[in-house]
Amino acid sequence: MPICLEFAFIKGIKSIFEQTMECAHCELYSPNSSMNTWPTVILVTTLAVISPGADFTLVTRTSLMVSRRAGLLVALGIGSGVLVHVGYTLLGMGMLLHRLPWLFATLKWLGAGYLVWLGISLWRQAGSTIHTGGVTAPSVGIAANHWRQGFLTNALNPKTALFIVSLFTQVAGPGVATAMQLAQGLFIAAAHVLWFALVAWFFSTPALQPRVQSMRPWIDRSLGGVLMGLGVLLIGTAMPQWSW
Repeated sequence: MPICLEFAFIKGIKSIFEQTMECAHCELYSPNSSMNTWPTVILVTTLAVISPGADFTLVTRTSLMVSRRAGLLVALGIGSGVLVHVGYTLLGMGMLLHRLPWLFATLKWLGAGYLVWLGISLWRQAGSTIHTGGVTAPSVGIAANHWRQGFLTNALNPKTALFIVSLFTQVAGPGVATAMQLAQGLFIAAAHVLWFALVAWFFSTPALQPRVQSMRPWIDRSLGGVLMGLGVLLIGTAMPQWSW
């Protein structure tokens, strides 16, 4: 059911753009032109990126509790995770998630397990002293850990997988040149990095830090609870898939 809804949503937006362009008699955006897909890709990507979720929660917490650079590394990891979804979709493997429900359910279980584990980790670390002072450069190992958290959170996110597969199925399909599909995939990844970099920049402003640090245990437990809640919701949506 979620897959059908996602397909219908993107198809609806595509239809609106096509009708608008047809009424305007615009040759540049004719149905046979690859450029016709760009407005839809930009709009749908923007709506998807700014919607709250696990990515937003992780970037917010890291920027508030650790540092701006750490938050930016998480944002880069998220963008890298998007490229994984874009890659297998362009290789033609994305539709397997639609045609094989058990495969999509497996991705849900993996994503849910990681979110629950990450949430428990934040809960247990609540109040611990790991703040690095806003702009201090983290060590290579710590930097890699922040990037890895962002990467796994997105690469194992069934919401992102469904979004990418639906977008390339309904909008940037076989009628769009491969080079254009690749460009749109890179745009989607770049949009994720840019948005979450802005989120990291905002939540790591020096003016917020004194207040944030005084409420650190409460914030860690709250955001950890959010991640665990998202994981539990994913488990709930995956259960019917396995009952068959």
